[in-house]
Amino acid sequence: MKRLITLSIILSSTFYAYAQDVEKTVTLDEVTVKAAKVVNKADGMIIYPTDAQKQASSNGYSFLEKLTLANLRTDNINHTITAIDNRGGVQLRVNGIVVGKQEMLTLNPKDIVKIDFINSPGVRYGDGIAYVIDIVTRRNESGYTVGTDLTSALTTLQGDGMVYGKWNRGKSEWALSYDISGFRTKGAKSTQLAEYTLTDGSVYIIERNSVESLRKSLAHDTKLTYNWADSTATVFQASLSGSFNEAPDNFTIMDIKDGNRQYRATSRNDDKSYSPVLDIYFFRQLTARQSVTANAVGTYISTQTSSYYDEGAPYKYDVDGKTASLLTEVIYENRLKPFMLSAGFNYSYKHTKNDYSGDASSLTNTDNNRMYAFAEIKGMLRPLSYSLGAGTSYIHYMQNGHRYNFWTFHPKASLTYQINNGMQLSYTYQMQDRISRIAMTSDAMVRTNSMEWTVGNPDLKPSRDMEHRLQLSYNNNRLQTLFDVYFKQCLKPNMAHYERRDDNQFIYTQMNQKEIDVLDVMAYAGYWLLPEKLQIAANGGLYRCFNFGNDYTHCYTSWYYAGSVTAYLGNFTLQGYIDNGSRFLEGESKGYNGAYSVLKVSYVWRDWQFALSWSNPFDNNYKAYENELLNRDIYKHTVGYSKGNGNQISLNLSWRLSRGSKHKSAEKRINLRDTDNGIIK
Repeated sequence: MKRLITLSIILSSTFYAYAQDVEKTVTLDEVTVKAAKVVNKADGMIIYPTDAQKQASSNGYSFLEKLTLANLRTDNINHTITAIDNRGGVQLRVNGIVVGKQEMLTLNPKDIVKIDFINSPGVRYGDGIAYVIDIVTRRNESGYTVGTDLTSALTTLQGDGMVYGKWNRGKSEWALSYDISGFRTKGAKSTQLAEYTLTDGSVYIIERNSVESLRKSLAHDTKLTYNWADSTATVFQASLSGSFNEAPDNFTIMDIKDGNRQYRATSRNDDKSYSPVLDIYFFRQLTARQSVTANAVGTYISTQTSSYYDEGAPYKYDVDGKTASLLTEVIYENRLKPFMLSAGFNYSYKHTKNDYSGDASSLTNTDNNRMYAFAEIKGMLRPLSYSLGAGTSYIHYMQNGHRYNFWTFHPKASLTYQINNGMQLSYTYQMQDRISRIAMTSDAMVRTNSMEWTVGNPDLKPSRDMEHRLQLSYNNNRLQTLFDVYFKQCLKPNMAHYERRDDNQFIYTQMNQKEIDVLDVMAYAGYWLLPEKLQIAANGGLYRCFNFGNDYTHCYTSWYYAGSVTAYLGNFTLQGYIDNGSRFLEGESKGYNGAYSVLKVSYVWRDWQFALSWSNPFDNNYKAYENELLNRDIYKHTVGYSKGNGNQISLNLSWRLSRGSKHKSAEKRINLRDTDNGIIK
């Protein structure tokens, strides 16, 4: 009876809540229930999670999995977050700092205050970033924290384990973490039908079907961080991290039907890399309204790869790669009365030296310099809020005698009109440059199979993207909805170019061509059927792309959807999620990334949490990807299957213990990183 009375009061209170309140709290007999709140803004939304969502989560991935953000797939098993609408990458931040898997696994969900979900990030967030998730936590942390997070697949050889600790004394804090992950899978298979139109007009057909494969990888990551904080006026932080990755002796045996011949071919790959990173950060509150922030990151990447494939004839090459980069940024902020002013300068330098030996002989020396300056103001003229910014970038590129200088102007404008307490309409426009992948600017030439070669193009130049977004949203205590229209124009983008030579060798490269346009129309709805107990969410949309090459035009329309349901039952949490994957057409390649579904149950006991997941249930032959090449001289249809990712059962175990005094950790507002080794594969 007591539970029924409590539930009735909770349901009644939601009808009297206002959408602009940050929290609405109802207290009854020492039971406190807080309703989830969403506050819209020009470039996204602020999300205030419920206590149930935080209590039921063990790390950052587990927490974001329960938020069911529109267009994002969170995989707490493989520790990944991807966009299912093909707009670009997802960047994760904690208190403004870009973070990776280590920080997400050590994150304590109970310390989370709010989520800043940015679905229209500017150029400051990096190239190819479509969504930014900034997790804001309480600045106070325990004097010491130790913990571990272990995930192991029970149906295949795949695991990930981390141990971490933080210690503070006075104004100083030390943090250390170590993570090891790896997998070993057999049974991944692919089928491919390739049709080559030869110079005499005839069609040559090759079928490539894998019959046996082995994939294995092992990765080690460690990070040491020192932080000194004098209240909130001055913050200094230095971190040294290192990673070592090894993928030895991977192979695939292919059954080849080449015209009238039939034989077996073997491909072998061996990869090894290590990368130390030094990150130095400084923040100073100059006055009550003014502050300056600086960040510098130095990165070194050493990579050794070996590749062998004997389709048609043996072909083997090795790559010894060395990359060094320096990334710096300074930001000044001033909270003026009519608006807030932000201005900054970013400089990056990267040197890449990749030595290809064997059948692919080439020495690639590349130097990239990029400077970017920007200024932005944000203000409000009720009921209208605005954000106006502008920046300019200069890129200098040089490789083995090839060079260019490229200037880009970066305007950005956002307008938001508050229709009523829960509904708002916003529009955002921005233009930015899109830099070519370093690997494709190489002058190396690598054979793919008996008929095809991949060739870099040192004369590739950056492109310009113009983005428009119109969004209508409505939120209250239990319902969050939005309707989004997104349109992007890519001017002179790097697009696929295939060339058939007189000896019937087919060359793949990239060239700056006419234009790529993308239209994405999406709707999202999330609803608490029972506040703090049962939540459902769904989103879906239409994705239309237009590819205008120099000698081809390809258009494609696809539909996508995702849905989830989460039930919070005391110490138990039940979750279900499903999406239909992503489909896209870029250049001349039409692709599909596999659908995903998962059922999950978790249990919290004191400082422990146990979670059991069942991914892609009843699917023993999981379709991981599909690709179709639509070139006039080459048609290829490839389908890949993953036995390990289908019908996969995984167990997660996490433990965290915090004790001691309080310490205010650094709240980094900028962060820089570099992981691109520039090697063609």
